[in-house]
Amino acid sequence: TLIKLFIDLQKENDGKIDFDACIRVAFTRMIEDFRTSVLNVCHAADEMEKSDGKKFWTGTKRRPRAIDWSGEFMPELMEYLYCSSNLYASVWGVEPVRDRSEFETTVNGLGLVQPQWKPSSANVDLSEADDDAADDGPDNSEELKKELYGVDVSKLIPATPQDFEKDDDANFHIDYLTIATNLRSWNYDIKASARHTVKVTAGRIIPALATTTAMVCGLVDIEFCKLVLGLQCLGREKFLNSNINLAAGSGNFTTFNPDPPVSISTGLEAPQPESFTSWDKIELTPPGSEELTVEQLVSYIEDTFGVSVTSIFAAGYENSKIPPFYDAVDRKKMDWDITYDGDGKAQISNDEIYTRWPQLRTAAQMFNRLPPSSGQRKVFENQIKTIKTALDQTKENFLSLLKGPISKAYCSSYRPDDSEENAEARQYFDTVFEARDYVSLGVHCRTETKEDITLPSIKYVYSKS
Repeated sequence: TLIKLFIDLQKENDGKIDFDACIRVAFTRMIEDFRTSVLNVCHAADEMEKSDGKKFWTGTKRRPRAIDWSGEFMPELMEYLYCSSNLYASVWGVEPVRDRSEFETTVNGLGLVQPQWKPSSANVDLSEADDDAADDGPDNSEELKKELYGVDVSKLIPATPQDFEKDDDANFHIDYLTIATNLRSWNYDIKASARHTVKVTAGRIIPALATTTAMVCGLVDIEFCKLVLGLQCLGREKFLNSNINLAAGSGNFTTFNPDPPVSISTGLEAPQPESFTSWDKIELTPPGSEELTVEQLVSYIEDTFGVSVTSIFAAGYENSKIPPFYDAVDRKKMDWDITYDGDGKAQISNDEIYTRWPQLRTAAQMFNRLPPSSGQRKVFENQIKTIKTALDQTKENFLSLLKGPISKAYCSSYRPDDSEENAEARQYFDTVFEARDYVSLGVHCRTETKEDITLPSIKYVYSKS
């Protein structure tokens, strides 16, 4: 990352930054942005073509070309280094080099060498056919944080943020935007832009933020305030969509009520609710300070809607790899058992147990057939004991969640584990969980005829006292 590059640079120079260091940082970014990433995109596209046999660079997708520092001289590359290096110099309080002849002499004296490109091991997103979409590979943010915490910042030169100013021709801002834009245009064989064109375009960004963007954000915030006030209970007429066209210069500002919410069929028949919308939810608050158990929640849903609950999970985790904290399949395991009769033979209570441990069938059959003196019988006995231990542990864990409070089951299922890499995610979960007195739940249900039923999400409110 760029931050790590800055810190490593200061470490190499005993906490000092000179203009040569600014040039080296600019050169590294130029090679990464306009060569390495471009070659990575081309390589990934070529590999895709080999795998599926379809041409990738077709239609509007242009195959980009990479810059080559060691090839034929491109004045644009020196211009990029000139603008970028002086920007870095401003950030670190280094005296800029404005004389171009002096600058080129300094660059040539550094002997900058273009590193040899190697195919990246990280995945490259080709959905937009743009080298900027390259993935950064595995998430090393936690390792980077550890390294940053270990840095003695007292030995680092403080960086000074630069406020963008388009009308100061001496600050390199527009110069950098122009050459960076034109280098990217060169990558894709697009016509270069003149400096004054870039200046006009960049000058429109701040006014756009101060007008259209600010207006839209304000209107959205007003609608959010209506939600906070609970006006959704009074119907959609209290909410407004807005249409603004500042480009036309007419000052027209049109508001209208939003479309009716989409109706979602539950699959139930009257007198049960036959449909609901995404605005609807089931609010459940137990009386007193005692929480409902998961078992009581299952009974409530089944008795209220006449359905059979197959699973309960955190809202939004329907297709998550995290298993639901209630699963009807696990509840069936409560009827599973492995015992021994008076003759010492293994008895399997239910054939469904073989769906979980298929090897148990053979182990039980061989254990029951072999004489007690057989050494092989001991092997099958150990297999049965191992499976029985796993089954008993599964039943114990499920029973603990089933008989325990809903909030505890929710927390034990969805709180990130105690590993160091999940420290930040765990802290966020704990902060939100402690601040709220409710959890949002999703539920899967079926009728007696095995037809799927769709119910709104459940807002379960509980007392923390």
